[in-house]
Amino acid sequence: MVGRQERNGPGATPPEHPTITFSPSAEFPPLNETELAALHDVGQRWRAELRDHPPRDTVLPLDPSLEQYRHRPAPSRFHRLGQIEMFPTERRGQLTATGSASTTGSRFGRAGGALRRALLGPPLASAAVLQERMRKLVALPVLSSDLLSSVAYGPEAMIAILVLAGSGALNLSLPIAAALVVLMITVGTSYRQTVYAYPHGAGSYLVASDSLGPRFGLTAAAGLILDYVLTVSVSVAAGVEAITSALPGLAPYTVLFGLLVIAGLLAGNLRGVRAAGRLFAAPTYLFIAAIGLLFVVGLVRAAGRGFEPVPPPPVGAVEGLGLLVVLRAFASGAASMTGIEAVADAVPAFRPVEWRQARTTLTWMVGILVVLFAGLTLLIHFNGLVPRADETLLSQLARATFRTGPWYALIQAATTLVLLLAANTAFNDFPRLLFFLARDSYAPRRFLHMGDRLAFSNGIIALAVAAALIFVAFGGYTQSLIPLYAVGVFLAFTLSQSGMVMHWRRRRERGWRWRAALNATGAVLCALVLVTAAITKFFEGAWVVVVAVPLLVLLCLHIRWHYDAMRQALTLPAAAPGTDPARPDGGPEPAQPRSSGGGDAERTGSGGGDAAARSGAAEDARRPNEVEETSGPGDLRVDLSPGEVRHLVVVPVARLNLAALRALAYATSLGQPAFAVHLSPEQEEADRFRRQWEIWGAHLRLETIISPYRTVIAPLAQYVAALHSVRPEVTLTVVVPEIVVRHLWHQLLHTRTELRLRRALRDVPGVVVTSVPIHLPE
Repeated sequence: MVGRQERNGPGATPPEHPTITFSPSAEFPPLNETELAALHDVGQRWRAELRDHPPRDTVLPLDPSLEQYRHRPAPSRFHRLGQIEMFPTERRGQLTATGSASTTGSRFGRAGGALRRALLGPPLASAAVLQERMRKLVALPVLSSDLLSSVAYGPEAMIAILVLAGSGALNLSLPIAAALVVLMITVGTSYRQTVYAYPHGAGSYLVASDSLGPRFGLTAAAGLILDYVLTVSVSVAAGVEAITSALPGLAPYTVLFGLLVIAGLLAGNLRGVRAAGRLFAAPTYLFIAAIGLLFVVGLVRAAGRGFEPVPPPPVGAVEGLGLLVVLRAFASGAASMTGIEAVADAVPAFRPVEWRQARTTLTWMVGILVVLFAGLTLLIHFNGLVPRADETLLSQLARATFRTGPWYALIQAATTLVLLLAANTAFNDFPRLLFFLARDSYAPRRFLHMGDRLAFSNGIIALAVAAALIFVAFGGYTQSLIPLYAVGVFLAFTLSQSGMVMHWRRRRERGWRWRAALNATGAVLCALVLVTAAITKFFEGAWVVVVAVPLLVLLCLHIRWHYDAMRQALTLPAAAPGTDPARPDGGPEPAQPRSSGGGDAERTGSGGGDAAARSGAAEDARRPNEVEETSGPGDLRVDLSPGEVRHLVVVPVARLNLAALRALAYATSLGQPAFAVHLSPEQEEADRFRRQWEIWGAHLRLETIISPYRTVIAPLAQYVAALHSVRPEVTLTVVVPEIVVRHLWHQLLHTRTELRLRRALRDVPGVVVTSVPIHLPE
């Protein structure tokens, strides 16, 4: 595959691995060929039904495109102009929501929108998603901050285990560090092959799922989820510890400082990839330069004494030196490798050519990691340093090299900054992992959504909350968190490398044997670290990860089961002739709606929709070009009798599935003028939906609203309010499909559009929101 990729050019896509893009349209998957065929079949039966029983009136009492009223909006009931200008027309039958249409009209909504813009910046349109990609100079600090910053505590974690066997065991730090360097190079090269084999992006979850099966993929994903959460907690804890090492008087405020840092990281990453890169790039480069300076000066001082190590202070042995101690030290030092797979997950976030940029960035990351880790271990050995409870080894090394003064302060400041910001890698990769899981229906669909700044806001917020809870639970103590750290990440490493071995064996391309051998070596070494960490640190806290991984896998499987049941219930059936295709049982009886509304809807009652259908209220409906401009709210008629109700049905449609067709069938059965409206995040998805609508038969008029800021409820509510301002005497009935679940916690897996729309339209008079329930089976 790699050879074919290079021969066909950088844009070629292997057929086995479709292109992965972080697109706003991921929330709107297209219909497959089977669904399109069923949709066409349903449309043919609609055509026959409408020919035999035509509706009494198909003339709309107003122009849904709002073009006719754009420059003379009528005042609303509350003496405010209808906000029709929020929907400029770009093509016939399609509107585009402006930025102001994405905010609610309430006072709190406007205040919240202003605060959000002040903290995060103005929202970005969907078309800007390509501009949010990273170049190598930005990707290196953004994706490597976790990996490179871990050298600040990785060597110390290794030496802290060796010193348990007495100061004489410290001589083993160099051979163990050499073995760790081999592991770093092996795993780094293996992930270069992952990028090579999956040029459109694939981390441990996708590789393991593709080559070993979904259960192994979910196991890798569970390990990574725990790793990313712990990355934030450990990085922030280590950064705060660096501060308290230089300023011991601040130690009582460790937890408070940590929470403030997590809040700052949350706000920075919600601003988007490019903004976060600009904010967090400088500290990483400063750390690399500062440690490089420390390395050079330290080597010069060591050379001045002939590279003769300073004898370490005598430390009594707590336990005997044996293989178990060596393996524990090796596993603890391997914590310096966390974050090495970040590039493989983030390939789609690079600028073209994505996989080439990613491989180059990964090579630089591993090279810098090896130099920093090996250099710090050498300097610690030459200076005879041992871990202390009140000061980190890096701080001791900086004092021994520069004594005190500005250079020591520079080292501590750079270390503190990069440790505090190392969690930024997790904030980049954790939401993308949830995106992949949600795309495969193993996580709530809300993690597919891109926020105002084209970042996966829901995933970022979930990570910040989980990391803050763990940080508080462990009191911000680094050494208590590290035992939990290695198990999850090396579980993912092991499964990823094993998956790559199966990948090469299955494809058997030129050179596959040495590639498989390299990945097999990485898998064996990672498995060794995994087993050692899980056994030796089990009672120190690793048991939490051992128990949490299978629980997370079971949770993901249950979520997938729920979404599969929903998909099966909503799949368009190939109904037999003579049956109602909009009902799964083929019966003729339509679903009974649930209605609620504000203003006039409360006076008509929950059966207002059916009453309007029986009243023939649309008999006097005027054509759009005959619409008269209404007066102020004082001249509005009070529609107390069914004969005075003038009706228009609006059906929001997100996807043409069974739920949408049942809502359309119900709306049409009322015998009142009706049309459908579809909100799309970008033009491509809007055009695709219109083609699907035409395949169905376009039996109703369709209005499309482009929502480039990816909000749904606010633009839809503004659109309905604008329709009401044009003809306040017309009762608008919004028919929304409603998914009814059996279990309360399943509601967390759905956006509950009907409830949110009811709240948004509660204060708009003359609007009824009716939900057509679709009950999922047990």
